[in-house]
Amino acid sequence: MRKLTYAIAMLVALVATGYAVADGIHGAKSANKVAGTFTATGTSTSSRTCTTDDGKTVVVTDGKYTGAASGDPDLTGTITLRARSVINTTDKVGLVTGSLKIDTSGKTTNADYSAVYDNGSISGLAVGRAHDHGVALVGNLSAGFDAATGFTSGKIGGGTSGGSAVEVGGKGCKSDQQPNEKSEARGTITSLGATISVAGLTCTVGSVDVSKFKVGDFVDIRCSFANNANTLTSIGGGKGDGGGKHHH
Repeated sequence: MRKLTYAIAMLVALVATGYAVADGIHGAKSANKVAGTFTATGTSTSSRTCTTDDGKTVVVTDGKYTGAASGDPDLTGTITLRARSVINTTDKVGLVTGSLKIDTSGKTTNADYSAVYDNGSISGLAVGRAHDHGVALVGNLSAGFDAATGFTSGKIGGGTSGGSAVEVGGKGCKSDQQPNEKSEARGTITSLGATISVAGLTCTVGSVDVSKFKVGDFVDIRCSFANNANTLTSIGGGKGDGGGKHHH
C-alpha cells in the first residue's frame, strides 16, 4: 500500500456537533438505516497556493457547491455544500471539511463533515440532524472531488468508499503570491527610456505617459513591485533644488 505522509485531525466543529448529536440520541426509541446520493458543482470558489519547506505545493480552496441529492426522504432535495479543502497537489492528498444542507420539501437536513482527500476522492463522516430536529444523522460520506468543479458520485451511507489517513500541519508553507511593494523617489531624472531612474530608484515605465519629461527634470515618481518587476505607477513635477530619496 502506498504510504501517505498526511493524517486526519478531526474538525473541532464536527466533534462539537457530534457531542450534541450523541446527547440527542440518549432515550431514542428507534434507529433507521438511510442512504442518499448527490452531485454538486461549484458556484463560487477562491483559492490560494503556497509551497512547503520540503517543496510540496499546497492549494487551499474555500467554495460553495450546489446540486441535487436523492434517496431516503431526509436525503432528497437541493443540496448545498460549503467546503474548505487543503490539498497537497504534489502527492494528491489532503483534507476537505465543511457543512451540507439538503432542502427536503421546505424543510432541511443539516450536517457538518470532515473527509480525507486522496487522489481525486474523499471519504469521511457527516454528523448533523434531519429536518425533524429530534432525529440525529450520522453517516459515512464519500465522493469524487475537485475543488474547482465540485462533488461527483457522492454518497451518504449506502456503502461509501474507504479512505486514507492524512496529517495536516507542521511548519506551514510560504505563499507563492508575490508581495505588492510600493516605492517612491524625488529628484532629477538620470535616465529615461523603457525605464526611468530617479535618485537611485529604477522602474519600468510601462503604460504611464512620460512624454513631457526629460533627463534632468526634477520629479516625484511612485512605483509598484509585483510579479518580479518594479513598474512606474505615477510621475509628477517636483519642487525643490535637486537631491532625492526613495524608500520601500
